[in-house]
Amino acid sequence: MKGTVLKMRSEIKRSKVIYSLPLGELNIELNPLIGKEIKLEHSGNIFCIETGKSITKTYNSGYSYEAFISKASCDTCIVQPEKCHYHLGSCREPKWGENHCMRPHIVYLSVTSGVKVGITRKTQVPTRWIDQGAVLARSIYEVPNRLAAGLVETDLKNEFADKTNWRKMLSGQPDGQDLEKIAKEIDKNYSENFKQYQAVFLEDKASEIKFPIENYPEKIKSLNFDKQACIEGVLHGIKGQYLYIGEHVLNIRRHQGYEVTLSHS
Repeated sequence: MKGTVLKMRSEIKRSKVIYSLPLGELNIELNPLIGKEIKLEHSGNIFCIETGKSITKTYNSGYSYEAFISKASCDTCIVQPEKCHYHLGSCREPKWGENHCMRPHIVYLSVTSGVKVGITRKTQVPTRWIDQGAVLARSIYEVPNRLAAGLVETDLKNEFADKTNWRKMLSGQPDGQDLEKIAKEIDKNYSENFKQYQAVFLEDKASEIKFPIENYPEKIKSLNFDKQACIEGVLHGIKGQYLYIGEHVLNIRRHQGYEVTLSHS
């Protein structure tokens, strides 16, 4: 099975995450491979996930440099949503901005390496939580657009982290947290201030997310195809966008655009 890698697709069934790997025109179910020997071999070819152009290096997980500096999906405001500038008329791709930024967004709490605050488009719940490796997540507010979500998140950064310690996230199951209680405390303290962002508090329940993992490695060591063209070992599990292979982990999203052959016992 050979093709160009894209980030893993996922869905939740009875709280358990079901994964598949897009490989060119193929979509390979991964959960049945857990516990089996797998081999991933990089051909040396890399292609831009936007244009299909052959490249020697990727930017922003799969793009050519030309796409990186021109696509709205690669702009600084994607990682710093409080800097969204669509309303100023300076979006790189206004149509893309309408479809991705000027849509209802969710501000949420999740437990990854600890409790963190994050944002995502309403349509990306729970995919965003899965991609980040969250074992528990709860929507807090719905806001009308990405800028408003970024401003709410910025205010909450004073109390909560907005980034995940990926090594800690991959090392085991984090301690449980009462997200219901935390969410209500946030609304008690911030509701008046968040009215300016048209934030609507959500009475949602926290969602538990169970990842398909047989066991965790004693020490987290990452692999990448730039240093090792052939990666093989027992697939022990999947979490976020990472495969646990042998005693190591492989970040699939970081290798978008790489041409890979997958085989298994």
